Amino acid sequence: MPETEKHWSHQKLRPFSSMTPEEYIDERLNQFREWYDKKAAKAKKNYLWMRTTTVVGGALVPVLINLNIPYISLMTTIISLLVVVLISLESVFHFREQWKNYRSTEQLLAKEYFHFVTAEGPYRNKGEKEAFLDFVDRVENAIASENASTLNVMTTVSERKSESPTTEVE
Repeated sequence: MPETEKHWSHQKLRPFSSMTPEEYIDERLNQFREWYDKKAAKAKKNYLWMRTTTVVGGALVPVLINLNIPYISLMTTIISLLVVVLISLESVFHFREQWKNYRSTEQLLAKEYFHFVTAEGPYRNKGEKEAFLDFVDRVENAIASENASTLNVMTTVSERKSESPTTEVE
């Protein structure tokens, strides 16, 4: 949930079916778009930093091994260890997948917004109330889908490890 949004239990109660499209866009859609945008930028930054560091580190080690420099063995060991640790952490944090999920969801929410306010795409030839209800449904489904996708990405590796067959010695 976006950090800028109060937890739903602390929000002002509303009468049934009283939210306007403007309120929904301001209170829900824009907050999630901003949140997804920030999360995508952070995941991209982390992914590119980790990836760049591992590529450069992996390329440096074979070159450094051939140099006659004091403590070169220690340096190459540390760089190799850093590369292995960063590659391992990427398999834990999945920054690339998070970046893609967050960015695609933010872009989908933007597309839905522009289709809705221009009465195009799935909102063409619909009344305002029907279009608004469809809009809310599509936005909430996109958010739920991204949540499920992120949860799936974050748990896939650990589930594979726990489901892998083990050999028992009898």
